[in-house]
Amino acid sequence: MNLTDVISTLVEEQGLDREKVISIVCEGVKAGYEKKYPQYNFDVNFNSNSGEIEVFTLKTITDPAKDKSNEISPKKAQPFAPKAKLGELISIPFEERIGRVEITTAKQVISARIREVEQLATFEQFKDKKDTIISGTIHKKERRGLSIKLDDTIGFLPLSNSIPNEILIPGNPIRVLIKEVHESPVGGHQIILDRASTGFIKNLLEIEIPEIFEGIVEIKGIVRNPGYKTKIIVSSHSKEIDPIGTCVGVRGSRIKPILKELGQEKIDLIEATEDKEKLVKESLKPAEIDKVELADDQRATVWLAEDQRSLAIGKMGQNISLAARLTGVEISLQELSGSKKPEDEIQIEDEESEENS
Repeated sequence: MNLTDVISTLVEEQGLDREKVISIVCEGVKAGYEKKYPQYNFDVNFNSNSGEIEVFTLKTITDPAKDKSNEISPKKAQPFAPKAKLGELISIPFEERIGRVEITTAKQVISARIREVEQLATFEQFKDKKDTIISGTIHKKERRGLSIKLDDTIGFLPLSNSIPNEILIPGNPIRVLIKEVHESPVGGHQIILDRASTGFIKNLLEIEIPEIFEGIVEIKGIVRNPGYKTKIIVSSHSKEIDPIGTCVGVRGSRIKPILKELGQEKIDLIEATEDKEKLVKESLKPAEIDKVELADDQRATVWLAEDQRSLAIGKMGQNISLAARLTGVEISLQELSGSKKPEDEIQIEDEESEENS
């Protein structure tokens, strides 16, 4: 059987090593012969000159030869190995053929081994890119998420790792964080992608803001409710550099590409400070806070005007919840006007921080 074209196609289309493909094809053909003739010991080679698969059976020279499948007499061995001696193992061309069932077995073995090689190549290509952002193209929508084309590989963006209510259209470019890279498919996918984690935001900041990439400006804390808002504490290691201004850029030139990537999601930038009261105050942006009073490091009462209350709380309590998570403080809101009523007070406790990747 001439397999030159088959091997060349696998090498060119799949980008596989030619010698590895030849070895796999020989392995598959050998499996087919072993299925039909289990009593023989086979050796299968590819003749690059003829493009043919050559099948041999291995036999030991014995006198007399009792096991016809695995032994051969010195006389019969003479045409194949004139100088061979008793006890030596020689290769004898095997002239019998295999049938449709055995050919199917060979194809199954070849397909399985090719998939293993492809999976290993994918793992080697992407293992060092874990926790980094890569550009791709939206391939198609699936029941549990989106398949994303990354060069010649397909990654998977689960719904749970997507930004809520984000409209993603097949064929459009997309940036994704490589969250997991498996040696073999888990749930049908090797590369798991992400857009909903704080790690995705951190990587965007490093891409768009050189000072963060270089470590001049440092991200000290970050919390996120994907699709709603991200709050970030930044500090500068240089007195000459304003961390917030650096992140925003002239007329928003640096933050705008990040906001565009996130759609409707907002970003609040907060300058790092050792003053916990100031940190709590800033973390409740965009609300204007009149006063913060710490009972201890874990509880704070915040006074604010009535018209600032809804801004501090945010949609479904998300803004104040993010502030609590960012600062690690239980926040109680108290309006300036009137006496405090139990029903007027809002308490939000610190929640466990979101994973960064």
